[in-house]
Amino acid sequence: MPGEFKTLSSRIVHEDRWMRLRLDAIERPSGAPGSYTVVEKPDFAVIAAIDGGMIHLVEQYRYPVGGRYWELPQGSWSGEGMLAAEELAARELREETGLVARAIRRIGFIHTAYGYSTQGCHIFHATELEHVGQALDAEEEDLVTRAVAVADFAAMIRAGTITDATTIAAFAHLQLHDLV
Repeated sequence: MPGEFKTLSSRIVHEDRWMRLRLDAIERPSGAPGSYTVVEKPDFAVIAAIDGGMIHLVEQYRYPVGGRYWELPQGSWSGEGMLAAEELAARELREETGLVARAIRRIGFIHTAYGYSTQGCHIFHATELEHVGQALDAEEEDLVTRAVAVADFAAMIRAGTITDATTIAAFAHLQLHDLV
């Protein structure tokens, strides 16, 4: 088995309520020195809410890439303490889409970008939906939601209308579990 990288020192170079950026001095398995920058972000949940052959999406402006994009509802833990992943998923679904699911289950977990980030994502499938009204955060003021047929959702991925890696990975999990 190949050797492991050793962390010689770490320092935080940026921190805010959403993330922390850490710069590590490392030693490679060969003994050569190096550095590694790591984005530390809390894990999050993504929710595939499906009812009657329709899947619920949200669209919002994504500042880093300068555009509005369709994706599955998703959100992370943020300072309120660690909710169970199922509670986080239910909360985010309610906030972003106004939906409450009588049935919600975890179907997978992915690392979103383990080449540079600690963040992972819990994938949920929600059914038996009831609309009770959105409760958007200030950061989500421009968010819109709509339901599309599952076949149209797949077509949106194929056409490049949906490019969010988390949404696409969640759809793959849905397919692998025979849920779509």
